[in-house]
Amino acid sequence: MFYADRGAIRQEIASLVAVFHPGVRYIKWVVEYNVTLEELIEREKEAREIRAREADWEFIKSQPPRLRIALEFYVETGDLYVAAKIAGITVEEFNELRIKARIPHVN
Repeated sequence: MFYADRGAIRQEIASLVAVFHPGVRYIKWVVEYNVTLEELIEREKEAREIRAREADWEFIKSQPPRLRIALEFYVETGDLYVAAKIAGITVEEFNELRIKARIPHVN
């Protein structure tokens, strides 16, 4: 497809990213850093694998349900803000919990 303006390109990328990956925050990477959507999905998969491998699952499973679910969500997505909202605590408090659970912050 040919687009006359960059706004139309961004809109098309936004719709593609929303379909293939719920993390629409990756639009910036696709547009500004010239990274393909496949590369972004692969990076996210690698980050998820690292978080899952390094996490202290015994600690995570010993937490109350709300915190356990939030920690599991963070392992899957890497989204600190949403995980903190799920846990019902501040981002700073959740980050401390993440460290106790030995879940690395992977970019």
